Amino acid sequence: MNNTLKIGMAQLAPVWLNKQKTVDKILSAIKRAAEANCELLVFGEAFLPGYPFWVSLTNGAEFDSTLQKEIHAHYIRNAIQIESGELDAIAELAKKYHLAIYLGIIERAKNRGGHSLYCSLVYIDPNGKIQSAHRKLQPTYEERLTWSPGDGNGLRVHPLKQFTVGGLNCWENWMPLSRTALYGLGEDLHIAVWPGSDYNTKDITRFIARESRSFVVSVSSLMRIEDFPTDTPHLEEILKNAPPILANGGSCIAGPDGEWIIPPIIEKEDLIVTTIDFNRVLEERQNFDPVGHYSRPDVTKLTVNRQRQSILDIVDDTLNEPKND
Repeated sequence: MNNTLKIGMAQLAPVWLNKQKTVDKILSAIKRAAEANCELLVFGEAFLPGYPFWVSLTNGAEFDSTLQKEIHAHYIRNAIQIESGELDAIAELAKKYHLAIYLGIIERAKNRGGHSLYCSLVYIDPNGKIQSAHRKLQPTYEERLTWSPGDGNGLRVHPLKQFTVGGLNCWENWMPLSRTALYGLGEDLHIAVWPGSDYNTKDITRFIARESRSFVVSVSSLMRIEDFPTDTPHLEEILKNAPPILANGGSCIAGPDGEWIIPPIIEKEDLIVTTIDFNRVLEERQNFDPVGHYSRPDVTKLTVNRQRQSILDIVDDTLNEPKND
């Protein structure tokens, strides 16, 4: 049915800070989602290659720390450079199964020099094309010790059957103007990705759904002590103060009326599948539409800068280029 969409929520643990093994786990999840006839598959924030849990466990704010430098260097080496084709295998499998994907990555952005990290949410369409990479606008609290602030280039929505889908990273979902930017672009299926906690998802998921009169899909990862690879630099120091479960999941879906379709699921590694019906969006927009009949653009209006930020604006002198005879 064209008005329905089958969604898979990949509530999984990454192979932490291991780029290739986590890609392999993603490919396996794509195949499983395809077997379940999913049309959209969503992974948690920073899933590839993992969330920087060490920062809060090892005094990440200590300046000029050898330990922090060595772990950070390991993180950079396992981050993703999209321009170098490091998501190609994922995109190719998405195309094979005609499956749209939202994937949280740590991006080593080439157009920002290739040495700083961005928490990015990548959308791959059912034809295997990377349509957007939204760099988190404002890293949260201790995340600022390892991630850089992003820009508005990825504040975009995408057609998916009858739906218009967009997404934000973690606490960006608490930023009302970022949400409004997506609402104004016609979003009616909102993807919220998280590192993993029902503490984060249990309130905001239903709130955004009721505010926007849209479906909201919150997807979180898992992280347990046993999910740390033994070859992780300074693993003993990282685990010394770590709880048994660092991220308990909490993936869930709310409908356009703000009520649960799937309440938060915790401490379970699984592909969670359900089908949503676009007609429910139209029904709930009857009495409230935040950017349509229940808005006053003559009074309040939002300006969005979607330029991709870079330190360079290169102007070449083409007149002095050597000529080939």
